[in-house]
Amino acid sequence: MKIGEVADLTGTSTKTIRFYEDSGLVPPPARTPSGHRVYGPETADRLRFIRRCQAAGMSLQEVRQIVTVHDSGESPCAHVGRVLTDRLNHVRAQVAELVTLEAHLEKLLAHAAQGKPTDHDDTAVCWILEADLADGATTR
Repeated sequence: MKIGEVADLTGTSTKTIRFYEDSGLVPPPARTPSGHRVYGPETADRLRFIRRCQAAGMSLQEVRQIVTVHDSGESPCAHVGRVLTDRLNHVRAQVAELVTLEAHLEKLLAHAAQGKPTDHDDTAVCWILEADLADGATTR
């Protein structure tokens, strides 16, 4: 297959395929006497695998580690399990941070809905953000 055919088959751009080759994620293809790349079906399989890894939130470095283990003849599944567990833990931590941020933003907006500042407010920039909402009290 030519590079355009592999790109169409896998939904990967030709530029990305070349990048993956250069970075070692995809083995270099055979070449015709005129220098054109010739790909086998294993390249399409590898590209689909890379896309699945990325859909699971893996970095290209993590993908590279997995395919390196695979290419050495070993099963990378135990490593994949550890990477996915680490990724899930990271996502859970991000969700917790977002829930905390959401609550803080709701408090700020509720505070803002209480009314506008007067000319006598003593704030540096904006009374909404300068409120001390930790205990429900405000500095307004």
